[in-house]
Amino acid sequence: MHPLDALDAAALLAATDPAAAISSLPWLTASLAADRAAGRLAAWGRSSVIDENVGAAVLPRPLFDELHRHAGLEATWPVGNAGVLHVYGYLLSTTPTPYGLKRERWLTDDLALACGREAGAFLPWAVAQTLLSRATAAASALLARPDAIAEEPEGRTARIALGAPLPDGTAALAYAVDGLIVTMFPVADPAAVRAGLGAPRLRWNAA
Repeated sequence: MHPLDALDAAALLAATDPAAAISSLPWLTASLAADRAAGRLAAWGRSSVIDENVGAAVLPRPLFDELHRHAGLEATWPVGNAGVLHVYGYLLSTTPTPYGLKRERWLTDDLALACGREAGAFLPWAVAQTLLSRATAAASALLARPDAIAEEPEGRTARIALGAPLPDGTAALAYAVDGLIVTMFPVADPAAVRAGLGAPRLRWNAA
């Protein structure tokens, strides 16, 4: 079975049997175990599974709990580790958003190319490095840019970084709160993102 077909099947199964869904993807169980052993999830902050654009959870609670169990992390619904949710959880989300499925950032080439990587660089089933490891490295590089925007929402510190745009205008965005990564995704119009920020606040489901 093609890895994408296997992911589709797992995403459907996750709604009723999250343990079986995760187990059906050997690269996912191996990635979660490797990231847990290496302590990589400590580089990621906290996020709500309630999406601010949708107004509802993008993952069912049993899947939220099962992913954190595999990661060896305590989490209280609906707030969990942003790496668990935005990297691995989004792969199994079937909730439509105004920007498509959450998983598309990892499966299509826009984000990879905007991060200066080769096409397919964020495909989750690559075996050399876990997706979380690759995403952490790319997000950290973006957040180190000197032109990143600093904010102080609710007495906390946040950083919004936009990479150099591709010829079609697409750029990579990374967001961190209190020095911990929250999310990364491609944006079609980085100038519009900058112009539309408004007053400081916690953004992109950060908690």
